[in-house]
Amino acid sequence: MRTRRGTAGRLRGWGGTGAMGLACALTGTLLLVLPQWGEGGDDRADRGGPAASVAAPGRADADDCNDRSLSPSSDDGPTIDKIKNREVKKLVVGVDQNSYRWGYRDPNKPGGELEGFDIDLAHKIAEEIFGDRDAVVFRAIPTNQRIPAIQSGQVDMVVRTMTVNCKRLEDVDFSTGYFETGQQVLAPKKVKGITGYNPSLAGKKICSASGSIAEEELKKKNYGADISTTVPNQLDCLVRLQLGEVDAVVTDSALAAGQAAQDPTVELKGKEPFTTEHYAVAMKKGSDDLVRRVNKVLDDYRKDDGWQKSYDKWLKDGLKKKASPPDPEYRD
Repeated sequence: MRTRRGTAGRLRGWGGTGAMGLACALTGTLLLVLPQWGEGGDDRADRGGPAASVAAPGRADADDCNDRSLSPSSDDGPTIDKIKNREVKKLVVGVDQNSYRWGYRDPNKPGGELEGFDIDLAHKIAEEIFGDRDAVVFRAIPTNQRIPAIQSGQVDMVVRTMTVNCKRLEDVDFSTGYFETGQQVLAPKKVKGITGYNPSLAGKKICSASGSIAEEELKKKNYGADISTTVPNQLDCLVRLQLGEVDAVVTDSALAAGQAAQDPTVELKGKEPFTTEHYAVAMKKGSDDLVRRVNKVLDDYRKDDGWQKSYDKWLKDGLKKKASPPDPEYRD
């Protein structure tokens, strides 16, 4: 019979039971529906402050689906013109507000502004398009709503640890990759029986985010694990793990490293990720001019050390290794 681990003892990432309250509050918030962004637009969403409008991440083989992106360009086009000419002159970007070091609010800082590696990149893109890094509206979206938010026009793009793969390329367009990662198992340190993505998962209850690469990989091969627990947002898996409702989580290693930094009682299992993936910026199908402009931003970001400075600030300590951006691949 499954017993729950002691909640107060398990939730130590941001301070014992207080962390549980924060995590659960954030998780509940993510079930709200994203507001529609019309032609006129509004400014009810969040530019980094506390009043966000909120709604209910292996890389596919490049040879299988040709996931090379469009060549970079600084030229405007119909998509960028539409963004610039609407009433509210801001870029609308779908992000996470709960992924530590990627897109999150530090509860120990006044103001609660969004910060992290993905947030830095979103500011950089806004600066290129509008000449103002703060000309951006952040809209927090859960994992399983990233593509619908783009397709419905509620956001201009998603910068949210989103992996390129063949299936997603049918629904949205992507920039070149800006970060390399892979899937890995996250579990409590004291659970010695789980050693990674291998037969040690047999009989264990595993959590993954709905619509994530982790869910896809577990459906392909799960080593006899119970994979019935899926959640709208990836952070919900960490909460389930902390409450003792699951034995392990499968997610991107980069995200898992951030969660392990939040909660010192959990750790990555296995020496290396079992997939290789690239995060990229996702945009609406056919928005070629916007894709090219984002690729130009990424090209400059790699060359001017912006990427490296952001990595060193947010991710280096948690990932405990040096890193550099993946080389871009273009199809024309």
